[in-house]
Amino acid sequence: MPVLSYPKMRHYKKPSVSNIPSHLVSIHWKLKQVANVVHQGGVIAYPTEAVYGLGCDPLNALAVSRLLALKHRSIHKGLILIASRLEQLHPFIAPLDANSLSLLHETWPGPFTWLLPARENTPRWLRGTHSSIAVRVTAHPLASALCESTGHALVSTSANPSGLPPARRALKVRQYFPEQIDAILTGAVGTASNPSPIRDLATKKLIRPTRS
Repeated sequence: MPVLSYPKMRHYKKPSVSNIPSHLVSIHWKLKQVANVVHQGGVIAYPTEAVYGLGCDPLNALAVSRLLALKHRSIHKGLILIASRLEQLHPFIAPLDANSLSLLHETWPGPFTWLLPARENTPRWLRGTHSSIAVRVTAHPLASALCESTGHALVSTSANPSGLPPARRALKVRQYFPEQIDAILTGAVGTASNPSPIRDLATKKLIRPTRS
């Protein structure tokens, strides 16, 4: 795994319990527990629209490096970020025009990942060799609530070593990574049969599965 330089830290907004959906307040303690693991630099797993994802703080170079090592994934490929709302993606994406924002709002929240132009200071370990970054405002209630609990976007890559089928249950995550995951937010994945499609906002070209 290459040595990664660390950029100047950007400040996240403080998480707000009021933004967590009311039907998830009963598991707020678990969300807070997993969020604390993220804040401490841990690697976690959580359910998404189709499969379990591996995640961490996208600005923690060591956490991302560890996640890539678990996946046996090259840093050059780039990673997906998920968020509970567009504002959580602002530290990573370049300003967008009105037409682009309108298109995003038509598909978000939802199982649609877009390649957007990255800010110049977006870390290389997130965008890989690209000038763009893959992002999504998730529609999965637990994944969205977790982003609210952490107060920022999360890395999201399928929970499996590269080349093996993505995990759809917490048990499979544990089988793949018996001791390497610091916390698992258990819950049902969504009804999508495949990981979210990825489209390039500039060309509208479908590029999945290059950044799964």
